Amino acid sequence: MALEDLLVFGVGLVVLVGGAELLVRGTAKLGSALGIAPLVIGLTIVAWGTSAPELAVNLQSTAQGVPRVALGNVVGSNIFNVLVILGLSALAAPLVVARQIVRRDVPIMIAVSILLLLLALDGEISRIEGLILLVIMAGYTAWSIRPARGSAGSNGHEAAETVPGRNPIGRAALASVPLILLGLGLLALGAGWLVAGAVAIAEALEVSKLVVGLTIVAAGTSLPEAATSVVASLRGERDLAVGNVVGSNIFNILAVLGLTACFAPSGIPVPLAALHFDIPVMIAVAVACLPISLTGCRISKWEGAFFLAYYLAFITYIVLDAAQHEAMLAYLSVMKWFVVPITVTTLLVISVSAFREQQLRAREPRSHDPET
Repeated sequence: MALEDLLVFGVGLVVLVGGAELLVRGTAKLGSALGIAPLVIGLTIVAWGTSAPELAVNLQSTAQGVPRVALGNVVGSNIFNVLVILGLSALAAPLVVARQIVRRDVPIMIAVSILLLLLALDGEISRIEGLILLVIMAGYTAWSIRPARGSAGSNGHEAAETVPGRNPIGRAALASVPLILLGLGLLALGAGWLVAGAVAIAEALEVSKLVVGLTIVAAGTSLPEAATSVVASLRGERDLAVGNVVGSNIFNILAVLGLTACFAPSGIPVPLAALHFDIPVMIAVAVACLPISLTGCRISKWEGAFFLAYYLAFITYIVLDAAQHEAMLAYLSVMKWFVVPITVTTLLVISVSAFREQQLRAREPRSHDPET
């Protein structure tokens, strides 16, 4: 592995993250100018912006004839987003999860993850299936933004009327355009370098491009989500932190893979390893969000540590499998007979406890309210 390959990868990553930062700032300003609520900005506009590196890398990898990097990038990014980003954000400050996310957006994330598995059963994501994903994404976006604008519209009009003769909404929207354009340009430039470096590293290490996509590229393109969510958590913008992760995962599957499949000459091939292990792990991680987020609509610090531990277990499996290490069988036995049963039991206990607590809270006002 040449030093030049590492340098190209590193410079590409820095340029990619810088472009994403500018794009996130521009899109967030645009969303605020249009009067969209912070939670919805996290689920849509910021999620789109922070997922732009995944999209840029996927389109670039497809253009260079390595679509397996594209699939590994999305699946690996979604796993990284939940286990690492939510884990780090919860360790920084316990996350309060909005009820909208628990009741609507997390189930949608689980549903689209299962949909990806169903579409991948024939061994590829075709162009028609890519179009289906894009149509679903358009519907989800319209469904998310319309009620948000309706509830925030009056505030926007009031703000516009406070300064006669000015149009603050229009000026703020126009001011965000240069940031968005510059961010997009840097994303395209950085993506090209990052993919070229990643492919060279994969060839030098003699590992599959799927593994590189699941690990190095996925972690690299998820840095904007990580920075955004951790900073938002520290600043008390908990809705933005969680909404960014959930929205990014939905966007990655529906828009990033959808567009990649549409541009790929023969669709996106799905290796058996991804079909039998990586995509099911992504689904399991998405499902794990539901019971944990039900615990008083909070993700506590110990639950954040729980997520981080499972990401380390996932990466360990990927590395051992890629190296065909002799410890692989023992590792699988430990995971199968100890870790997985303990995890399932823990999630069931969390779910049952949260359900009972919600029932008690629902009954409490009726029994204590003097007017009833």
